[in-house]
Amino acid sequence: MRFFFTFAYQMQTTVLGFYIYQLTHSKVAIAFIGLSEAIPAVGIALYGGYVADKYEKRKMLLIIFTGVLLSSLVMFTVTLTGMHNYVHADWVIPILYAMIFCNGIARAFYGPATFTVYAQSIPKELYPNGSTWSSSSWQVASILGPFTGGLVYAFAGRVIPGLTGITATFGIIVIFMAVSLILVYLLRKYPPVFIPKENIWKSLKEGLNFVFKNKIMFYAMSLDLFSVFFGGVVALLPVFALDILKVGSEGLGIMRMASSLGAALTMIIMVRFSPMAKPWRNLLIAVAGFGLSIIGFGLSRVFYISLVCLFMQGAFDSVSVIIRGTLMQLLTPDTMRGRVSAVNSMFIGSSNEIGDFESGMAAKLIGTVPAVLFGGCMTLLIVTLTFFKTKSLLPLSLKDIQEPKAAH
Repeated sequence: MRFFFTFAYQMQTTVLGFYIYQLTHSKVAIAFIGLSEAIPAVGIALYGGYVADKYEKRKMLLIIFTGVLLSSLVMFTVTLTGMHNYVHADWVIPILYAMIFCNGIARAFYGPATFTVYAQSIPKELYPNGSTWSSSSWQVASILGPFTGGLVYAFAGRVIPGLTGITATFGIIVIFMAVSLILVYLLRKYPPVFIPKENIWKSLKEGLNFVFKNKIMFYAMSLDLFSVFFGGVVALLPVFALDILKVGSEGLGIMRMASSLGAALTMIIMVRFSPMAKPWRNLLIAVAGFGLSIIGFGLSRVFYISLVCLFMQGAFDSVSVIIRGTLMQLLTPDTMRGRVSAVNSMFIGSSNEIGDFESGMAAKLIGTVPAVLFGGCMTLLIVTLTFFKTKSLLPLSLKDIQEPKAAH
């Protein structure tokens, strides 16, 4: 389910950014792609966690996936009916933004629901290894989705006369979304382990208090939030593909693939060599490497060097994802998984989209390359500040972190 959904979603994200920039040549338009999804995803994330704790998860996922599929069908119909012509850009853009907003609503519920399903499917002693395999599934889809989307967008019109690349791409997206919906239907039911008895506001406050009082969880979420907020370059890849590196939509797909390829290969290595021996130390090293990779990408004017930097960015990011995901699973009680996952979604799940908005606006104000360099430097500054704030966590092993005294 996760593979097919991620494959389709990554295809959609890749081609939408390129398509909207191709229509408008506006960096602000790219910025609003991320903002359109982040506003609902962040705004109702806590409520999504509350619902995930109270209700059966399979039914939730069926509703969520049906909504996302319908959104993709609307975007497919828009392109199929001929509104993809440049003269109709004024009509196309608002519709696309509206569908992205709907996807943001779905995401607010998707994260908490799948987080709980994962926790109920795998024994606790297998969480570290299971987290690696789960993230690897996501990363493989993240490799193939953007690569496929870029190629189909570039070559579909040349292979089939009369068919546009954007329409062909959305046709594939709809098919993969439908497959993921069928796979949700085949899941077993996941009834709530614990139903909050207090009112919704008190219940949500309890989830927030748990995260903010847990030093490791709070700093891990904060580190990811600010590093991705400043250091993300995904939103600006269409600008690099069209205007700086001049490699077109196929080059954009390859660049999106490079980051995910680095992440996937690193995760395969981590199945054998776990980063959890000294997780906090390794987390800081990984985020610092992420920042350096961003700076290298911003300075590069050679396509292949840019790919290497993106590959390394994905590799370092995957280490961060594995460590943070494992810590969250181990430190979260079963009775609070939905609400804690919702808080995580507010910190991390939408940091990419909010970071896309920041990147687009920064590129508009100071230029594309300076915006990327600024983001990389800010990431290194954040890691440095976190290092001095959390020195006591550096020598701790995973076993030490699970002890209540160390974890709080």
